[in-house]
Amino acid sequence: MTSILNNKFIALLKLARIENLIMIALTQYFLRYFVLRKILAGQNIELGLNDSLFSLLVLSTVLIAAAGYIINDYFDVKTDMINRPDTVVVDRAIKRRSAIILHMAFTFLGVALGIYCALKTGYMRLAIFHIVAAILLWFYSTHFKKQLLVGNIVVSLLTASVSFIPFVYEFGIMQHQHANFSSEHKLIILSCFKVVFIFALFSFITSMAREIIKDMEDFKGDKATGGYTMPIYWGMQSSKLTAFFLIVITVLLLLFVVYNTFKAYHTILAMDTLYILSGLMFPLIILLFLILKAKEPFQFKRASLFLKFIMLIGLSYSIIYYYS
Repeated sequence: MTSILNNKFIALLKLARIENLIMIALTQYFLRYFVLRKILAGQNIELGLNDSLFSLLVLSTVLIAAAGYIINDYFDVKTDMINRPDTVVVDRAIKRRSAIILHMAFTFLGVALGIYCALKTGYMRLAIFHIVAAILLWFYSTHFKKQLLVGNIVVSLLTASVSFIPFVYEFGIMQHQHANFSSEHKLIILSCFKVVFIFALFSFITSMAREIIKDMEDFKGDKATGGYTMPIYWGMQSSKLTAFFLIVITVLLLLFVVYNTFKAYHTILAMDTLYILSGLMFPLIILLFLILKAKEPFQFKRASLFLKFIMLIGLSYSIIYYYS
């Protein structure tokens, strides 16, 4: 890994967490084009934002997230040198000064694009999403990350908010273009909100579980550098049980979705149901065993990566939703 990171471009992609940025972009594109578009089409309503403006909105989100990942690594060098020395980028492939400049540039561009998108929709207050996200990511790296639960909750809320941004902007511009839109289309707005909320809730709970798993993986480095995370304060067993029950809650919520799908189609063999059972619930049950058996950092790392894969499968349900 170290030799690969000698390439500055690859090192930058690693520093900005390119795989997570792709996930963020896919989340917003999938929810807009596969979820919102389907629900709106049922009432002969077209999407409000033009594709170019929406792409700028996604780019704003991605840039702010990239800035957050960069500043996180900037402040986390000592911890990462203990937990994963072979993958440290800052102070090796990329100088600290360059990292902070990249953070500032990405933050500025991301917030500027967010303000531009808000202005184009006619609701300047929507820019608060981008500004608050940038501020929270800074304080997450400097203060929240090593505090009990605070950092976990902040990251999980930001992850969930990614799902809501297309919804808020779409209906924002529709309301701006048609003054009575919200009063005339309450049911369609509520329908969209319900589905997006389910995706956001799935993102929040699984992100929370993953953050706790990552804290267990990073236990040694966090403790050595003065961290106050859940595994340090409550212990590894309590942290395991917390992550375990968060996954159990996710499984129960998915069972509720399966039940409602069964009520709608009167069959357990519907494409939606089969996807949830085989693509989400079965892997989540496997994850429960991985969490319980994990003792070493590499085992927690494996569980964390597996959960990230499950989150991608959960996002891909939007495609199934569109074609079902």
